[in-house]
Amino acid sequence: MMKTTSNKLIKNSVNRLLVLSIILFISLLGIQPASAHCDSFDGPALLDAAKALETNNVELIKKWIRVEDEAAVVPLFHKTYSLKDGDPMVYEIVRTHFYETFVRLHREMEGAPFTGLKAAGTTAHITVMSDKALESGDFKALLTALNRHINGQLMEKYEKVSALYPVKDRSVEEGRAYVSAYIDYTHAVEAVHDILETGGMHKH
Repeated sequence: MMKTTSNKLIKNSVNRLLVLSIILFISLLGIQPASAHCDSFDGPALLDAAKALETNNVELIKKWIRVEDEAAVVPLFHKTYSLKDGDPMVYEIVRTHFYETFVRLHREMEGAPFTGLKAAGTTAHITVMSDKALESGDFKALLTALNRHINGQLMEKYEKVSALYPVKDRSVEEGRAYVSAYIDYTHAVEAVHDILETGGMHKH
């Protein structure tokens, strides 16, 4: 009985650490989870948009926009598809306009600004891994990668400020170097605390 209770405690502790790791990763990189790569051509939104144009299935993209935005996106989708077999230059211009409109409205739904379409391959590697975890169902591999990255980031910040601590009062230059490292280190920790306190990670 005691062994079972101990195992449960260990499992709960590991789960809490994994959640904290994800929060810390987000805070360190300044990534907003729900809007990380929806404007990239290798992101899920534009992949669905491309597939919709290939198959003439507008239903594939409705989930990415608000109901009230369908009036702007759906007719534009059908107009774009109708030009698919026409002049390639005209189709490319209209398709780009469709993509931009679609992504802009999706970003508005997220409460994020639209800064243009991004080329495939510009998405952060960890974000690509998060999508692959959904496809494969292997979330453990993603968490392992997150923990490995976070451990390295925090250790690097700590070791830098720790090495400067003994000499922080030896000279102004060394003191400023210490303060710079100290700010970087403590802000990372404070960011995690703030996120845990507020409980919100993405505002719509």
